[in-house]
Amino acid sequence: MKILVINSGSSSLKYRLIEMTDESVLAKGVADRIGIGNSFLKHSGKKDVIIEKDMPTHETAIKMVLEALTDPDHGVIASADEIAGVGHRSVASGENFTKSTLIDAEARKELENIIELAPLHMPACIMGIDACMEVMPNVPHVCVFDTSFHNTMPDVAKLYGIDYEDYKTLKVRRYGAHGTSHNYISEITAEIIGKKDFNLVVCHLGNGASLSAVKNGKCMDTTMGFTPLEGLIMGTRSGDIDPSVVQFLCQKKGWDVSKAINYLNKQCGVKGISGVSSDFRDLIAAAEEGNARAQLAIDMFSYRVKKYVGAYAAVMDGVDAIVFTAGIGEHTPEVRERVLSGLTYLGVDFDNELNYNCKIKDYVELSTPNSKVKVFIMPTDEEVVIARETKLVANFND
Repeated sequence: MKILVINSGSSSLKYRLIEMTDESVLAKGVADRIGIGNSFLKHSGKKDVIIEKDMPTHETAIKMVLEALTDPDHGVIASADEIAGVGHRSVASGENFTKSTLIDAEARKELENIIELAPLHMPACIMGIDACMEVMPNVPHVCVFDTSFHNTMPDVAKLYGIDYEDYKTLKVRRYGAHGTSHNYISEITAEIIGKKDFNLVVCHLGNGASLSAVKNGKCMDTTMGFTPLEGLIMGTRSGDIDPSVVQFLCQKKGWDVSKAINYLNKQCGVKGISGVSSDFRDLIAAAEEGNARAQLAIDMFSYRVKKYVGAYAAVMDGVDAIVFTAGIGEHTPEVRERVLSGLTYLGVDFDNELNYNCKIKDYVELSTPNSKVKVFIMPTDEEVVIARETKLVANFND
């Protein structure tokens, strides 16, 4: 059985075709610059190819994806009929979607109602869903939500200190994000440790970054909130900030609220602090050359991660394991060192030489035999979680 996983952006469409018998990746790629000219498809299947062709719409893009998947030269399937189902990643869910959902007319309509929860992501997600359903109308399409894993958060963690009636009527609460990644890491860590009952802090650190407190496999808290803007300092997002700053910025700069929120999402974070880049490879290089603002950005990011690790240890009455994943978590030892140093009060002891010189395949354990807390670096796999959920919701039988 083959599942096609789709992650649609405003001008891109990432895909992965997974054979579910062994969860192997048959092909993957991205259709880029959709609707903005100079479009191309980067495909990795039987062999790697880049196909330059105009893609004015997401529907055009998904047609190109299917052509690439079935091409005799670089494709991996004889016909699109071999695709049993399509899984779509959605950043937001609202309160009406508590788990992965088969997309029918009612569900498709409800997706429109949650655009305001993630206005930067949901329109693109819906465009991708519509395009795929138009091109592949006879297979089940399943929406897998980044928020679902966080639905186990208790009220004390998920609610804000606002009028309770505004929560009830407007659904203003913390939803979290990156749930597919946090879910995957939690399951794999449980397999490695050999038990399900333990306290885990998952550090999903990429251009978008979030932590979660996971107790016995269930999320107790997470750093992202009503939108992905809350929590850690990120590539271009400010993270936690006094809400009054929005009003202050509007007054001083003559902005409306939308422009201020756009600023906090796209012009702040480590990019705004450093004045260099949102990419940690650029920040590390600049810091090594003596750029003080780049160094400050790295330190501020790491400080915020460490602060939340400590907070989540308190929430769970201790922590048994800490896992670093995603682009920064997997590939930036400078950040891992700054986060782990000073956690001796938790019993963390780690091999910093290994931290800087390890090669990651499945996972690497950084903690020493004397450490009371296990520390891992672990690649995440959000796509395989989406594929599993699609198979489950569509009720496929092997």
